[in-house]
Amino acid sequence: MRRTHCTNLVLALATVAGCADIRDDGQGGSASSPTTQNPTETDGADSSSSGLGTTVSPDTGMTKLDVGAGTGNMTADDGGTNMPGCDKVDFLFIIDNSGSMADEQQNLIASFPQFISTIQNTLDEAQDYHVMVLDTDAWVYAQCPGLCEFFPSCLLNPTFECNVTEPMECEDVLGAGVTWPRGAQATNADCAFATGARYMDSNEPDLTAAFECAARVGTGSTEDPEKPMEAMVAAVTPGTPAAACNEGFIRDDAILVVTFITDEDDDPSDGSLGTVEGWRAALVAAKKGDEAAVVVLGLFGDGDQNGGICPPFNPDAASGAEPSPRLRQFVDSWGDRGVAGSVCANSYQGFFEEAVAVIDTTCDEYVPPAG
Repeated sequence: MRRTHCTNLVLALATVAGCADIRDDGQGGSASSPTTQNPTETDGADSSSSGLGTTVSPDTGMTKLDVGAGTGNMTADDGGTNMPGCDKVDFLFIIDNSGSMADEQQNLIASFPQFISTIQNTLDEAQDYHVMVLDTDAWVYAQCPGLCEFFPSCLLNPTFECNVTEPMECEDVLGAGVTWPRGAQATNADCAFATGARYMDSNEPDLTAAFECAARVGTGSTEDPEKPMEAMVAAVTPGTPAAACNEGFIRDDAILVVTFITDEDDDPSDGSLGTVEGWRAALVAAKKGDEAAVVVLGLFGDGDQNGGICPPFNPDAASGAEPSPRLRQFVDSWGDRGVAGSVCANSYQGFFEEAVAVIDTTCDEYVPPAG
């Protein structure tokens, strides 16, 4: 008689090792050697989850094992771990809007097109951006109502109309994204982002023009000194008025790139609330504890550094910059993911070229949260 004997059933990525026919005709003949595959696999694999079934061959009437499509495909989530690499980047720019910052704002605006183009060409998989701009005071016209009690107009900001001008929604919230820069040397127009939110995204029809509109925050700040770090912390901290204004900007599965530019240090006596350690902790908390998801770029005074190019700060002449040891300490606290540059440089192109390399590495090494 003839019987089918299945030997060495092996399950390896939902495949069956094989079966061999043994002929027993009662004549003392030797059995044919069974064929096997993947000899390193162990016998007796559990077929309950293998996608195996049984059918009857119409040709032989014998029972056969079927291999289903089954569950053999591996995904990035197998084992509970996502593959490294980012596909989203949230860019946050904090721009000093004090009276001495007109040239620096123009320099930043001029550098942005090449910066974002290089990002697009370098970060192949990360083509989903959010871009938001902050200034460094709560409301550019904050001191004007008081001045209107003594003068017919606000001398600090001629665009303010006494007893007429009121803050727009979120405009008087420190850390809220800028959508309509107002005041001296500002855009003084609605940037009308395509998102309808307080930030731009990669679908903006003309991202360069939209950024220029928002980044020209002007020089009319009536708050002295400005508070760039306090604005940053408010913008990314859940539960703050600024975070409510900026809803949707921060994404859990994006890396966060923070860029700030100022010609004054953020002094502990009268500047932003908090400490360097606290500012850092706020950004880490915004990324759910993942400090490797944050890059910090700073343009500020370097007159206290060897090779520094900033002359002494002269706000009346809108020249030079203050040495900024506190801001430098903040950037340095991020190690290889912190980049410092001179706010007095004629061009910020080299600074942003260095920044792109850091952002690229951070993106490559980033592991998004599960789910």
